[in-house]
Amino acid sequence: MFLIQHTATHCNTLQKTATHCNTMQHNATHRKTLQHTATHCNTLQHTAAHYNTLQQTAAHCSTLQHTAAHCDTLQHTAAHCSTLQHAAAQCNTLQHAATCCNTLQHTATHCDTLQHAATHCNTLQHTATQCDTVQHTATHCNK
Repeated sequence: MFLIQHTATHCNTLQKTATHCNTMQHNATHRKTLQHTATHCNTLQHTAAHYNTLQQTAAHCSTLQHTAAHCDTLQHTAAHCSTLQHAAAQCNTLQHAATCCNTLQHTATHCDTLQHAATHCNTLQHTATQCDTVQHTATHCNK
């Protein structure tokens, strides 16, 4: 009987050990699964963070491209404005020259008028001189 009890106790101990061993294997498998899941989760979190960074970078890049396009437009506008300012300055110079030319034409016309008057005056003086000569001769002849 002692041998049967001893064997039964030994058998129970072996069963408990086997159950404990199975539990340990199950726990180890579960731990490996959890570790694998945690690693996978960390990878997904890292990927998500990288994706967010890429989205922010893309948005920033888009803003920079828009700013660059706006800058190009402003540079083009500035160049156009400079051209218009140059044209306006040139126009002012031409207007001044035209005003000066009109003044000179008016002066030349006035000068022509004065020359014509002077010529007419000279003709009248010459005629008056001839008239005086004729009167003097007539007076001399009548004596």
